[in-house]
Amino acid sequence: MTSTTFDATVHERLGELGNRVIAGGEIDRDEALWLFNLTNSADVFDLLAWANRIREHFKGNKVHLCSIVNAKAGSCSENCKFCAQSSFYQTGSPKYGFVDPEPVAEAAEEAERNSVTAVGLVAAWKGLNEGPLLDEVCDRIREMKEQGKTRPDASLGLIKSQNVANRLKDAGLECYGHNLESSRRFFPEHCSTHSYEERLETIAYLKKAGIKICSGGIIGMGETREDRCDLALELREIGASVVPVNILNPIEGTPFENLDPVPPLEILQTIACFRFILPRREIMVAGGRTVNLRDLQSMIFSAGASALMVGNYLTTLNQPVEKDLQMIRDLGLDPDWSGELEEESTRSCSC
Repeated sequence: MTSTTFDATVHERLGELGNRVIAGGEIDRDEALWLFNLTNSADVFDLLAWANRIREHFKGNKVHLCSIVNAKAGSCSENCKFCAQSSFYQTGSPKYGFVDPEPVAEAAEEAERNSVTAVGLVAAWKGLNEGPLLDEVCDRIREMKEQGKTRPDASLGLIKSQNVANRLKDAGLECYGHNLESSRRFFPEHCSTHSYEERLETIAYLKKAGIKICSGGIIGMGETREDRCDLALELREIGASVVPVNILNPIEGTPFENLDPVPPLEILQTIACFRFILPRREIMVAGGRTVNLRDLQSMIFSAGASALMVGNYLTTLNQPVEKDLQMIRDLGLDPDWSGELEEESTRSCSC
């Protein structure tokens, strides 16, 4: 950030855009890019204040909590440069096959005790096809649904047929996690073993099956602010219900291990810009927050976040869930979220 001088012109424009969003309108790409490119710290804090107003208007004081179960770890055939579970890199991360029912049931029970709404089954593989593995996945989802502790979610990679998506829906899956990760332009810079279009195709199958979409990305991979803007606009286009904002936590052994971290205030600015573009969505701060935001973690809600990933991540530790719950309550927010995931119904999917 280059200055702390208050700019009345910027203040007026932020008010104009913020009031428009609160009234149900949208901002366009040029306006969104202007928000992402603010560099004066006083203006950025003004942006955060407006993002907080938008969050409060559309989300009240409720915070949507999610957690994940690493249902199959390591030896992934994809070369995503940020991922410790890729078989292309030597990272020392755990490796094991698809989990039995017991760990999934235990995760659901722990989630319920901590006011966590959803538990996602996450698997390190390219994708899911017809066959015995799909049967097993559907069994785990069905068991979670019948247990009735939390909402069963999943993030299982690419889907190549409508029938696979339909079977997941029939098993009780409500929401599927499939991050776009970055803008269409930047995507080849961090993955070359599958395409951006394949990810959009997967989302299209899921939406046709009636499954809601959890899709976001990772910041700090060397992308530009324009890339972050275009990612948020693409997420608006596909109608994502939950939008995770992950911050790269460089893992030794991956190609991104030496990348410089994104400054905390720039992370908060990114969250705020996402709130302006996606005012009704659940914007969830997920991986990398403890490492990158440090003592500013509680400011994510003032920046517009309305959801939080709690518990440990796939290959890295998080702070204790009890500490997260205390942080939320100290801010006067309520972790007992019981609403429905909203989905954009008036915008057609470009997938």
